[in-house]
Amino acid sequence: MEIATRQSTGIFGARLSRRTQDAATVVLFLLPAFILFIIFVIYPVIQSIYYSFFSWKGFGPAEDFVGLENYKRILTDTAFRKALGHGLLIIVLSLTLQLPLSLALALMVGRDLPGRRFFRMLFFMPYVFSEVITAIMWMGLYNPDPDRGLLNALLILIPGMKPQGFLGDPKQVLGCIFVVLTWKYFGLHMLLYMAGLQNIPREIEEAAMIDGANSRQLLTSVTLPLLGGTIRTTIYLSVLGALQQFGVIWVMTRGGPINASEVLATYMYRYSFIRFWLGYGSAVAIVMLLISLGFSIAYLRLIMRQQDYLGSY
Repeated sequence: MEIATRQSTGIFGARLSRRTQDAATVVLFLLPAFILFIIFVIYPVIQSIYYSFFSWKGFGPAEDFVGLENYKRILTDTAFRKALGHGLLIIVLSLTLQLPLSLALALMVGRDLPGRRFFRMLFFMPYVFSEVITAIMWMGLYNPDPDRGLLNALLILIPGMKPQGFLGDPKQVLGCIFVVLTWKYFGLHMLLYMAGLQNIPREIEEAAMIDGANSRQLLTSVTLPLLGGTIRTTIYLSVLGALQQFGVIWVMTRGGPINASEVLATYMYRYSFIRFWLGYGSAVAIVMLLISLGFSIAYLRLIMRQQDYLGSY
């Protein structure tokens, strides 16, 4: 009896020791990433929260405590409301135009389209370019001088048409920027949709066709439902990307003319690093963080609720 007890105790101790070693190994590998996360993410967020309660120019210690005045100013600033509205408009356009276009191209390129490999490379190429290069390229295309801008050079060939100041017109500038964003990022979403299509078993589609489903029914009843996870992912990435968009807009217009293309990121950059109102800029950054975090939590909870609902059947 004692021997059996000792053997069971030894086995338990060996298992416990192995679990301890495994846990120590996991901690050892995660520790460097965790330290970097604290240094480059958590600490800057805490620092921004601290500075958001001060009227601080970035020079010397923050001493002029103003409490919630920076946040009150954000809520009453017309330029901030316009920037938020422009961001929401880009989100709506992305969800209604950019993503459906990406999905349609993925359905064509990812199936039996002749030369599909060439088209895959062609459509994905804009995403490889940096935002600065993309902005400079399209600034050349939008140039109001017909001798320098391709779009105006083509436009004046149409009888009765005159050169357009695309980026200088408050009514056109945001739409022109959205064209650039769509051109650059739809290749990423197309690639994600193509990966999702490859994970759909061909046998399911063939079975639906044998049962009499036509192309439209196959798309709406089989392909799109099985792409649900990928579609939800692209929606999530598209919304967060639109809320944080900066590089293309800043290089092309700097938020102008008269705040017609201002978004949250350019608004924050203007006050933080152009006017050196770093306390106010920190408050704007925290508001952006709260908006993005709130959307992320609400969206993920909605997805989990849908998955739980579908899993119950």
